[in-house]
Amino acid sequence: MSLRIENLSVHHGAIHAVNDISFTVPKGQLAALIGANGAGKTTLLRTLSGLTKSSHGTAHWNSLNLLQSKPENSVRNGVSHVSEGKSVIPELTVEENLEIGALWRRNRKEMIESKKSVIEIFPRLGERLSQRADTLSGGERQMLALSRSLMSKPELLLLDEPSLGLAPLVVEQIFQSIRELTTSMGITVLLVEQNAMGALKIADVGIVLNLGKVAVSGSASTLMADPQVRAAYLGY
Repeated sequence: MSLRIENLSVHHGAIHAVNDISFTVPKGQLAALIGANGAGKTTLLRTLSGLTKSSHGTAHWNSLNLLQSKPENSVRNGVSHVSEGKSVIPELTVEENLEIGALWRRNRKEMIESKKSVIEIFPRLGERLSQRADTLSGGERQMLALSRSLMSKPELLLLDEPSLGLAPLVVEQIFQSIRELTTSMGITVLLVEQNAMGALKIADVGIVLNLGKVAVSGSASTLMADPQVRAAYLGY
């Protein structure tokens, strides 16, 4: 069981946003997908979740063909996508946002159990269930976005820039929570990040995208230890 991407390309006219990339993320591992702005990271996540059409290639989560699956069908098959800055409904309360994440399950008891589980992971949300999402801090909104995705009981989590715009201490808390999800719940995570070092520190696998192509990939610890990778992509 794994996420398998083979020769995947996404073209926007003459622009090759994703250009013939291949990699595999084994079940239960956290893969950090890093690279500069315009490298194709967000386009790849949107393609895997069914929001953007591919040009050619294949992408499978276990037996599910991600490129031919509608977003709602992917969710029902255990795939959850947390978009950068767009995964919280500001006018709704924390509790209402969480419950929306479990709507398709149509089982009140399961929803209540899931809500209890995510509040154990993010206890701060439990103190703010009746607050509107737009009254939360940036870090709390990101916790809510993650929690809402967990309400659907995902097996594959696609995370787009969860650290964007957050203070360093909050980023550390968010990253640690993502690592714990992978370890304790066995969720497979594809984490898109510009905070390359922070992402690699918690990841099992590192994949560097450059101009739509995989420039280098391997174990996260190996990439961090490689002087050429550090100089070219990690900035030190």
